[in-house]
Amino acid sequence: MKTNYWFYLIAGFVGILVLLMLVDSFTQPGVQDLKGDYQELAQYRNENNTGPVIRVFAVYSDEQLWDDMQSYGDYMPHTKYGNTRVFFFDRPLEELRLFPESPYFDEKWQSYCVASYEKTAMGQVKWQRYPFQTNEDSLE
Repeated sequence: MKTNYWFYLIAGFVGILVLLMLVDSFTQPGVQDLKGDYQELAQYRNENNTGPVIRVFAVYSDEQLWDDMQSYGDYMPHTKYGNTRVFFFDRPLEELRLFPESPYFDEKWQSYCVASYEKTAMGQVKWQRYPFQTNEDSLE
């Protein structure tokens, strides 16, 4: 009789732990929890799986919520020793194409880029507002 008691006690404990893990897994915060509308315009990922993986994303954001944009970048996939870059645009550009080398997209779209996010190979984050605006542009 004591054996059945311990069996049911351990089984109940394991069941509760599994239930808690499932609830925690399905309630993780994500892009859908951010304020504003984020629409992925284009993405690029190199074919290299043995060396550094380069990911570049172009995203349209209807509002300039800087903290949410940075959180969006944090939610993007990142590979150890890889590089992830996210460029945010203030209008939905349908003809935008991304490339693996800088400046990553055609220069005619740079005026619409309102922010950039980069996570380097060592996990360091670089966040920049208006990355393509020069000092001469800000004086006008």
